[in-house]
Amino acid sequence: MARYRVLIKASAAREIEQIPNRRDRRRIVQRIRNLADEPRPRGCEKLSGENRYRVRQGRYRIVYSVHDEHLVIHVVKVGHRKDVHRK
Repeated sequence: MARYRVLIKASAAREIEQIPNRRDRRRIVQRIRNLADEPRPRGCEKLSGENRYRVRQGRYRIVYSVHDEHLVIHVVKVGHRKDVHRK
């Protein structure tokens, strides 16, 4: 299987930096890196009405889109589970 390129939206990078617990930040970054090998890992959910997926990492959620034709994953939002789906 080909390795995907992972792009992180600037606002999502800021959201990661604002996570207070350093261990949580590391785990989230590792989870995002793992998406390059498996863009739809076990436990991911496709969000209804959108071409986006969500994976869980502890209390946090990572929302991303997959572009198979270009082998690109675009991380659009990272946040606490209570806030991540609000617009």
